[in-house]
Amino acid sequence: MKSINEFLAADRLRLKGVFLDIDETLTTKGRLTSGAYQALEGLHDSGLLVIPITGRPAGWCDHIARMWPVDAVVGENGAFFFSYDQKERSMVRNYFFNSKKRQEDRTKLVAIGEQILSVVPGTAISADQAYREADLAIDFCEDVPPLPEKDITRIVQIFEDGGATAKISSIHVNGWFGDYNKLAMTKTLLQESYNISLDDEKTDFVFIGDSPNDEPMFEYFPHSVGVANVRDFAAGLQSKPTYVTNSRSGVGFVEFANCLLG
Repeated sequence: MKSINEFLAADRLRLKGVFLDIDETLTTKGRLTSGAYQALEGLHDSGLLVIPITGRPAGWCDHIARMWPVDAVVGENGAFFFSYDQKERSMVRNYFFNSKKRQEDRTKLVAIGEQILSVVPGTAISADQAYREADLAIDFCEDVPPLPEKDITRIVQIFEDGGATAKISSIHVNGWFGDYNKLAMTKTLLQESYNISLDDEKTDFVFIGDSPNDEPMFEYFPHSVGVANVRDFAAGLQSKPTYVTNSRSGVGFVEFANCLLG
């Protein structure tokens, strides 16, 4: 991983858009600071497409798409994208699976969640689960005391034994059924909403994240960035970001935004 200071001006100047993780990339210890929000707004006002790519739930993403300075949002690790048309006052909601399939999967995820809670003491269903439509989020450090790595690994194993996909974020283990991920839905969003083939134009975009569930994005984008706390996961990452900021979390995001806007 190279320093963000090595991100060449020629590459930065050709960028059309920014994809960003939220938790501990934009936020700091669970809070969205004024500095990070201002940096987000600065990127958007510069004319770049700004699109959060997050594991957070549909309920949060509806709010983000409506009220943040963003062009769209991919949520629940690729289960959907939402895009709000300010002029028409209408929301576009595009899901990977239809409502019937999501409900069928929900029944299976509830059973897996009950197993996890019985086998891994100290964990909990995430506080934002009520606002989710496609996945199950298991909290290992957001609202509970941090669990040891072996327990986080055990949570992943239980998901996978149940036939689900499982990914570790900075705060949750997210599990879902289906082969979608953040990258697949990002490609769908760009094609359907902007008529952009990301495979053809990926050098015109940059992604910034912080944790293992961002790996598909780190691997895919030549211009990928990790805030400094990505180093906490470096040993377990097969695909690392190209660049890394000097600062952690939201302060690192501000550093990243200043690099692009400068």
